[in-house]
Amino acid sequence: MFTILPIKGYIDQIDGFYCDGIHAGLKSNSKLDLGFIYSDKPCTVGAIFTENRFQAAPLKHFLQYEENFKTNFVLINSKNANALTGRKGIENINTLFSQLDFNLVNPIMSSTGVIGNPLPIEKIVAGAKRFDLTSKNGENLSRAIMTTDAYAKTCMYEVKLENGTSFKIGAVAKGAGMINPNLATMLCFICTDAAVPYVDIMEALKANSETTFNAISVDGDTSTNDTVMVLSNGNSNAYNKEAFSEVLRLVMHDMAMLIVADGEGAKKVAAFEVINAVSNEQAMIAAKALSNSLLVKTALFGEDPNFGRIASTIGASRIDCDDEKLVISYNDVVVFNKGEICFDADTEVKAGDVLKKDKYKIICDIGLGEGKFTAYGCDLGYKYVEINADYRS
Repeated sequence: MFTILPIKGYIDQIDGFYCDGIHAGLKSNSKLDLGFIYSDKPCTVGAIFTENRFQAAPLKHFLQYEENFKTNFVLINSKNANALTGRKGIENINTLFSQLDFNLVNPIMSSTGVIGNPLPIEKIVAGAKRFDLTSKNGENLSRAIMTTDAYAKTCMYEVKLENGTSFKIGAVAKGAGMINPNLATMLCFICTDAAVPYVDIMEALKANSETTFNAISVDGDTSTNDTVMVLSNGNSNAYNKEAFSEVLRLVMHDMAMLIVADGEGAKKVAAFEVINAVSNEQAMIAAKALSNSLLVKTALFGEDPNFGRIASTIGASRIDCDDEKLVISYNDVVVFNKGEICFDADTEVKAGDVLKKDKYKIICDIGLGEGKFTAYGCDLGYKYVEINADYRS
């Protein structure tokens, strides 16, 4: 038995972890753009990355370490992704770390921002040399890693085990655009003082990613730098595999929901709940097709309960389906029921009222089996185009 309690605060509340963020001059304004996470003892580290074939230099640098390595330092910059920079991009990371006089153990670099620009080593080194590794400023870190994010993304939990021991786990993340299943354009750093074995970290990361980060979509694009990383320093000497897996799922779900809700210019989050499909896999295909559809997203933006777009997207996903079995509902408002159109004037008003909410479900009952999956998406409107038309500036 165990108890999981949400608590307020940042990852700096976890024993042995330190962090901060500064302005190093990567951004033209005075906004924070360089941050770090430091542990007073080397951490067991596990990570999963983007499925984009053009992985950025920081990911390639990470993968050069042996499996199950330990680290005590993560350096994170925004504004520059260090992606599509070739071998030079990896060499720049090594050069950068060689110029820092901290006591670093297998340091990790993580970057986010514009793709296709060389890393500004001089600015990053000069900024990093100003770090105080005894700082505990999770708020600054959360802002230093932001790009087009409208707000910082953090969460914290404490887990109390039956034997009287306890551990904490928390996360900081960024992400708002280029968000698509198979990891979204985001960075997420999860820290814990639990004593978690590497094998258990990777098992839980992979298992929980499918219903969290791999189930959200803002715009259907997958970037080059996407990273979900767990750092475990073991300072609490507490651990329970079942409890860790469950609290990690909660952390990843919290972060995924904050990211999709912050979709560039987005005002609404929809859960696309596909049920009674032939299989879980077919339900996932249909749900992700709905969360990715531009026509569906623009209908959400216009608060238009156009169930025809929902049905056609399911059909286009090529799963097994039959319009005489299909039921479509906006929350509890049924608009299509096994071949019968329920979309009279009164129902349209009720369904439209659902779409005026900030969050809601669009439930699609395929009626052919027991498969189910929920994907999450947001609306897409004028602001998204405005933000991305001049992203490099």
